[in-house]
Amino acid sequence: MAIRPYSGYYPIMTRLGVAITAATITVLVAEFLRARKRPLPAHGWLGLVALAGAEYLMFRGVEPVATYFTPIAWTAYILIADAALFALSGRSWLRDRPAALGRMALLSIPLWLIFEAYNLRLANWAYVGLPENIALRWLGYGWSFATITPAILLTAEVVEALGWFRREEPSPCSMRISASGERAMIAAGAVMLVVPVVLPQRMGAYLFGLVWLGFIFLLDPLNRRRGLPSLMGDWAEGRHARLYALLLAGWVCSWLWEFWNYWATAKWLYIFPMFQKWKIFEMPAPGFLGFLPFALECWVMYVTAAALLGWRRDL
Repeated sequence: MAIRPYSGYYPIMTRLGVAITAATITVLVAEFLRARKRPLPAHGWLGLVALAGAEYLMFRGVEPVATYFTPIAWTAYILIADAALFALSGRSWLRDRPAALGRMALLSIPLWLIFEAYNLRLANWAYVGLPENIALRWLGYGWSFATITPAILLTAEVVEALGWFRREEPSPCSMRISASGERAMIAAGAVMLVVPVVLPQRMGAYLFGLVWLGFIFLLDPLNRRRGLPSLMGDWAEGRHARLYALLLAGWVCSWLWEFWNYWATAKWLYIFPMFQKWKIFEMPAPGFLGFLPFALECWVMYVTAAALLGWRRDL
């Protein structure tokens, strides 16, 4: 697959995407510099150097970086995000809980494969530019999928650590959902997850958005009933910081995912039958909204799976 040149003309929607990505990161960096309490630790600088080097080599088509750019970039990003969290709050998964971070990365693979299974039926995206060697291809898959949950959840922790939302100060705006309301949510989640795959494929392809919502409705009430962290539990206590931080994490990661994917050799293309003429990078513009509930879903699914595996201390 031909690699896009480093310079030259790009469509206006691509330039818009670059501008939004740059603005998002600029705000985060400015807020980090305002709120940090200690210097960025060494692994953050290592991540910055690795990311800059990978960008340089990717744009010049140097292998294997050009093909494995996505997992390299996201591994570097996780280092940067964890270091930023330490500089802001004194907490660090890599320093304090490396085994828990490793388990999260491993668990991220099967959690994402659930969505890949849906995609086999609904055909919303396809991968191109992958290595012909099957072992190398699956190395790229596994490495990439392992970064998804850590990237989302670490970004959310960084956003919270910036101090925009105060978890320790409950809001008077609380909302408790009755047991019947919980049952209705669980049923609605199950319907959302089943309907797209039981309909004919040409119809189900339009309904992948239900999959981005279904696990939230299905699992979050169950997590609350089991005494696990839950969005519903937070909301009942008037604590909204986690919800807002996860939504912002979805926004941040969406632009980085699509920005880095656009120029990589091995990449994904969105092929769902809507808005194909309105792409920012490879994503039809309305699709960026799907990353916000996806961040909530990542957290809810991680809580459920980690608890089932007996990893409650990781939550």
